[in-house]
Amino acid sequence: MTLLTRLHHRRLREIYRSAGWPCCDAIEIELLAAGLVERVPAPDGRESLRVTAAGIELLAQALQRHRAALGRHERLVERVAHEQVRLGRLAWRGLGLRARIVVGAAPALEPLPLLPDLEAPAPAPAGRWCVARPDVYSVRHTSVEAYLQPVVHEIKVSRADLLSDMRNEVKRAAYLALAGECYYVLAAGIAEPEEIPAEFGVIVAHGEHFDGPLELLRPAPRRAPFPDGRLPFGVWMALARAVPVEPPPEDPQARW
Repeated sequence: MTLLTRLHHRRLREIYRSAGWPCCDAIEIELLAAGLVERVPAPDGRESLRVTAAGIELLAQALQRHRAALGRHERLVERVAHEQVRLGRLAWRGLGLRARIVVGAAPALEPLPLLPDLEAPAPAPAGRWCVARPDVYSVRHTSVEAYLQPVVHEIKVSRADLLSDMRNEVKRAAYLALAGECYYVLAAGIAEPEEIPAEFGVIVAHGEHFDGPLELLRPAPRRAPFPDGRLPFGVWMALARAVPVEPPPEDPQARW
């Protein structure tokens, strides 16, 4: 029997929720050979595909394994990432992004150079580099760099984890340095919005399995995260090396 891959499971789900029009490719041949789908002839001579009882059982088993593998934190991370995809954004999970955190007082204002093209560039602002790992990082799906609007969502499902973040000023500063808007997404009941710094928005996730609404309690203030308004090259490279989150299986906009 052919070893079934993620592509086979995905195609099986799509056949189950669609009219079953065949693609006549290698994946469908292997699904037919495994007895997971069957041909259904129509009176006009055309054929469609239908998921068999064995195919439905396989889908149910895969769904149960998927749910069991996700802890509460990962479940909410996945929910938030899928929500960003539904909003037409590109989203990534678990990225490691380098961020410059400016420390100390702001530098004194200097007079404008008379010949800026001939003078040495101004030194970089004092600060330190650190690696931030936001739970969900997303940008708008756009062809205009100025419209990217990067957003960070940090997920917290326990009060202890949240309080640890509240004591880590460097971590919060790194998130603010990477996005124009930053949100804490909290499991319902672990904190009040007033406990979250004003620089962050607050979203509350409802439901035992976070399948309820994502309630916006406080919008995040919009700000310019980068001095020149452009996404840093290091962030571009990190996004290019990573794979964006795919639409959820039940999303009708999902692509093969």
